[in-house]
Amino acid sequence: MYKSMMQAVCSETDVSDIDLSMFVGAEEPLHGVNELAAASVRAAVSSTQMFIQEYFGTRPSAKMDRTLVDRWCVSSVTPTGWNLPSEWDEFAKDYQARDGWIRLHTNASHHRDCALSVLGDVSTPEEAAEVIANWNSSELESAIVNAGGCAAVLRNRQEWQSHPQGIAVAQEPIVNWDITQSSSHHWKLHTSELPLSGLRVLDLTRVIAGPVATRFLANLGADVLRIDPPHWDEGGNTIDMAVGKTCAGLNLREPEDLSRLIELIKSAHVLVHGYRKDALSRLGLTKSRLSELNPALISVGVNAYGATGPWQNRRGFDSLVQRSSGVAMEKSGIVTALPYQALDHSTGYLTAATVMQALRLQHAGGGVASAHLSLARQAQILLDADIDHTAMLAGKTHKNGAGVYTDYCFNEQTDWGPVLRLPLPYEIEGVNLNWMKPAKKLRSGLPEFGIIR
Repeated sequence: MYKSMMQAVCSETDVSDIDLSMFVGAEEPLHGVNELAAASVRAAVSSTQMFIQEYFGTRPSAKMDRTLVDRWCVSSVTPTGWNLPSEWDEFAKDYQARDGWIRLHTNASHHRDCALSVLGDVSTPEEAAEVIANWNSSELESAIVNAGGCAAVLRNRQEWQSHPQGIAVAQEPIVNWDITQSSSHHWKLHTSELPLSGLRVLDLTRVIAGPVATRFLANLGADVLRIDPPHWDEGGNTIDMAVGKTCAGLNLREPEDLSRLIELIKSAHVLVHGYRKDALSRLGLTKSRLSELNPALISVGVNAYGATGPWQNRRGFDSLVQRSSGVAMEKSGIVTALPYQALDHSTGYLTAATVMQALRLQHAGGGVASAHLSLARQAQILLDADIDHTAMLAGKTHKNGAGVYTDYCFNEQTDWGPVLRLPLPYEIEGVNLNWMKPAKKLRSGLPEFGIIR
């Protein structure tokens, strides 16, 4: 699995493996789903090692703790004297329809409103369940999606493999690369201790996969500026994903704010975006327009259901993709999903690896890269891997909390309150992996890049 990921993100075919060993903790690591998460972290770390070697001249060694990989995929923080806000809306759950199961994703208020507009006069999940029990699952899925909401029928693996979107995803590469020739890059990095210090990353991602990628880049010293629309909220996820970043807001429906975004695109070195496949184009920011604005801009996109097929522009999240693709399954009248949102986290770390490889390519004069990844393609990796799917779903996950890692945690004063932040699941020799910025609330900063350190 790791080799397939590295082949997807690397231009070379003879990449040596990362030097791995456990460095803290005594708990037994997970297997199954952990294989996917750990492989993606290895890809990101190994790509960083290669970049440091080529830019600064020396390849550092690296270590990884597989148990901490799992912990970070659940939550990286333990609040001190207070409780995290919930990351799930009360209507976000699995419901039994007339002919099967369907999952609603209602964490965003407008997605919730769209779903409830289809269900009618319901005010509680219990009332919603009564209404959904009389619907055909596929018809309800289509009705909610057409209304602008988010839902997914629980399909088995065979149903997904014969579905037009499943067929399209299976034919896509893990990372879809597009390389164009360009003038030399405009970024200059300063020290291997903070190997990405001096790099400006414009972060147009939300929820988990994209923010995991930009969090990794921020941890290496990149100046990450995250932009969110008005009123967008991610509940308890934000404190996990905002660390190390500047978080600002723009309303891209307003011409003035869209003009500000365009100025940021002109000055950025890397753009990571997690909108639906057609979203930037609908703003006038087509691939050719981005190249016109900034010919040296590296652009990496992430979406739920892939770059091709009838669902390429469909709204989606990890929990929905698990159910669409056959990763989740029904057992004894209960829908059983992965022990954490592994599709999101794996896609996120692999996106970070893709950015690092694009930087290597650009530094070597090989052109400017744009790339695309999806959660559904990560689901396909899981389904294709030589792993017992049933055992993977049944595998336990470690509870949130510092546990045996308490002595290694970082004290962090966030906008929500003090927390203990887990140590990172990796170490890279000679790299300062301490967080430069604590987690701040969305839209708490100005939409501008900071001073280069």
